[in-house]
Amino acid sequence: MNLAGQLADRDRWAAADWCPMEHALQLIGTRSAMVLLREAFFGERRFDDLARRAGVTEQIAAKRLRQLVDAGLLEKRPYQRPGQRTRYEYVLTERGRALFPVLVSLIEFGRLLQGEAGAMELVHDGCGAAVAPHVRCTAGHDVSLADTTVRIAKRGSRMV
Repeated sequence: MNLAGQLADRDRWAAADWCPMEHALQLIGTRSAMVLLREAFFGERRFDDLARRAGVTEQIAAKRLRQLVDAGLLEKRPYQRPGQRTRYEYVLTERGRALFPVLVSLIEFGRLLQGEAGAMELVHDGCGAAVAPHVRCTAGHDVSLADTTVRIAKRGSRMV
């Protein structure tokens, strides 16, 4: 990556206070948060199932799910089985579904680490082809690491 403008002098700034990646990692940067989100993407909704399938304790699941709800990635919806008390399920919001490319990238990176042992793959329902992460600019061009510049966003520009 290339650093432009006031970012070019690395000794004059630190990213900790403003870096969008650090803000995201504060929320989803734990194993427990990501595996709970994975399970939500896989269709789990109920607390007990999420915690069990994610392999986390109920205490950790409760804490992480509360954080994910507070951040708007999951929505907590009430449901009630006949004769039982009201319980809640956790559903991905639009903001939560925006993490899909991140999930795809992490799965693909994990497959690289596993080698042939990584039997799971993501495929497009429409044609059966493998789903692959790509980096593109908003004009539709594929972008490599070397072709990327980091700069301070101009006021009024939308950062996605």
